[in-house]
Amino acid sequence: MAQLSDSIERFIKDMMEDGAQIEVRRNELAQHFGCAPSQINYVLATRFSVDHGYIIESRRGGGGYIRIVRMGVNSPENLLSALLQRIGNSIDEDSAVAIIQNLLDRRLVTLNEARIMRAAVAKNALALPVSAKDVLRASVLSGMVRQVFQNAEEGK
Repeated sequence: MAQLSDSIERFIKDMMEDGAQIEVRRNELAQHFGCAPSQINYVLATRFSVDHGYIIESRRGGGGYIRIVRMGVNSPENLLSALLQRIGNSIDEDSAVAIIQNLLDRRLVTLNEARIMRAAVAKNALALPVSAKDVLRASVLSGMVRQVFQNAEEGK
């Protein structure tokens, strides 16, 4: 199943190479890949979330579509706002790592900086009960993300 998910993700990303957004029909994608529409939903939810730098909009019904929008770095305040909203008051480790990977993919942080950020939000780094870990992780990650954008604004 991972191989199918990888293929669907690559297909969608290839379609997006020319622009910041695309519109697709879930049933047509499912038919193209010979899978259930729920598999398309899974890929969208796990690989095209805000954590990964995308916004998904959908319209149901006969003429329904799914619009996938890549959040742009041209408007860093929108990306920063979306990431901080996503982080909120609590975030799990997997989501935090996805956000850090998104920052690395956008070249807002270096590989070494991303590794340090991952270490700071890792479950083993936070010796607290799970619910408290997620709250502390959100606070730490929010601070780091704000600093990343401040550095980018200052041209560092």
